Amino acid sequence: MPGLPNWMPGLAMLRSYERAWLPHDLIAGVSVAAVALPVGMAVARLAGFPPVVGIYSSILPLVAYALFGSSRQLMVNPDGATCAVLAAAIEPLVAGAPGRTGDLSMVLGLLTGVMCIAGGMIGFGIIANFLSRPILTGYLNGIALSIIAGQLATLLGFSAPASGFLRTLWAVATRLGETQAVNFALGAGLLVLLFAMRRLVPRVPGPLVAAVCGIAAVYFLKLGVPVVAPAPPGFPAPQLPRVRFDDIGPLVEGAAGIALVSFCSMMMTARSFAAKNRYSIDPNQDLVALGAADIASALCHGFVVSGADSRTAVGESSGGKTQLTGVVAAAAMALVLLFLTGPIAYLPTVALAAILIFASTGLFDFTSLVSTWRMSRAEFGHSIAAMVGVMTVGVLPGALIAVGLALLRLLYLASRPHEAILGQGEDDSVLTEEDGGVLVDGLVIYRFDASIVFFNADYFRSRVIALADAMQPRWFLFDAESASLLDVTGADALAAVQQDLADRNIVFALARANGLFRCWSAPASRPTSGPTCCFRPCMAAWRHSTGRRRRGAWRSSGDQNWIFQLPSFWRQKGSV
Repeated sequence: MPGLPNWMPGLAMLRSYERAWLPHDLIAGVSVAAVALPVGMAVARLAGFPPVVGIYSSILPLVAYALFGSSRQLMVNPDGATCAVLAAAIEPLVAGAPGRTGDLSMVLGLLTGVMCIAGGMIGFGIIANFLSRPILTGYLNGIALSIIAGQLATLLGFSAPASGFLRTLWAVATRLGETQAVNFALGAGLLVLLFAMRRLVPRVPGPLVAAVCGIAAVYFLKLGVPVVAPAPPGFPAPQLPRVRFDDIGPLVEGAAGIALVSFCSMMMTARSFAAKNRYSIDPNQDLVALGAADIASALCHGFVVSGADSRTAVGESSGGKTQLTGVVAAAAMALVLLFLTGPIAYLPTVALAAILIFASTGLFDFTSLVSTWRMSRAEFGHSIAAMVGVMTVGVLPGALIAVGLALLRLLYLASRPHEAILGQGEDDSVLTEEDGGVLVDGLVIYRFDASIVFFNADYFRSRVIALADAMQPRWFLFDAESASLLDVTGADALAAVQQDLADRNIVFALARANGLFRCWSAPASRPTSGPTCCFRPCMAAWRHSTGRRRRGAWRSSGDQNWIFQLPSFWRQKGSV
């Protein structure tokens, strides 16, 4: 079908697939499956599902992303952070009726998938830049600590309700006397094994080895520890989910939060591996691919998924070349689901807790925290605030805190942009004062490195007046090169600045105008009494509102009326 490869980059990849890549993709796919199986079962238990649901959620999403995704290495699978958000979204709806978990999860996956596909088709892939790296790091760090706290009770051999980081820690601390020695010894031993293997043999799939060791210990040593429920072989039969009408609102809210968090987290992983392997990715296409993966998981009675950094790293380090790695991993897990579900019944729950704790330590990014502290104390504070928000008020409110912090920081940076005083360099060039530009007596050349709009217009005006009062020049030249956008509030601010400087007997002029500033040079269709008019005749309106070109401030330079070219201004300033 013409144009189909544009919607399915995986098909386009098959056209140029090289036979030499096949052995690498086969080996990498089996390696990914070896890690994805135990991790998927572990995160399923985190979200309140039977471990076999984690396998359901690990197979078809890999195939869907291989067809629709733009990354060659990314593995889309169950993820601890996404499952934590999932659990927080459906927990209030299943209170007293745990049998509704599967239906609610399916509807949530379908809603999330539809949102992602619609967002990708209309260009919302830009939300990948919405959460800054430090804020997203803090959010994921908070989830990692919350997951670890929630698994401590299982590691010690008793159950404790998950009620927030601090409350869970307190509940565990007050029940330490109920620790089951055999359960704790097995869990601690598996944790030591996992960390030792990551240090000594990083290429060996530690989670798979830990799961096999746990099964062997229960089967051969007859340990009396809790085990997972028996897993039925094969895929579940398709069915329509049943939810109440009043569930739709909370599920839509949860789907929006999951779509934001899972996509931003996925794009961090996808971009990292794309940069490492020197190719580009399409965020909008990947948003569509994430939606297709979520829908595929929901149709298999699974739950929402995201980019899995640990499984992506395994595939890349094992030599995976293309999206075929994910397809091979899906096929390997499907064979396990068909023929090897019997041994899963002997898997101890403490082994899953150990795998979750191990995976969460990898989710906690201490290196980025240190780097952020060194580069920006303000952003470090935002990262800590996002982390504490998740640990105290919960995962979904923590996501809102992270989004709110991102918006506040964006507005703060835009309202207080960088500014510079320019001076004359060699050969009439223009340099900042810090770079050696020589200031000219009686002249201030000021650059404001942002568009002048409603949230920074007052700041621009205050900075111009402060510089004028401090330096008391005869001319004030505004370098408008960086101010390509001007709204009505900004036009008012410019008119006020001109009047304020005129009251101080200072000539105000523009240089390097572009964008809407250039549009100002259009003649006015009619006189107007003020500067707050439509964008295109703004400059003319400004000229009419002042009544005349004050003291020759607006000179003609080529086709740019009322605009100075900076190099020529050095020679013209004496006649202004």
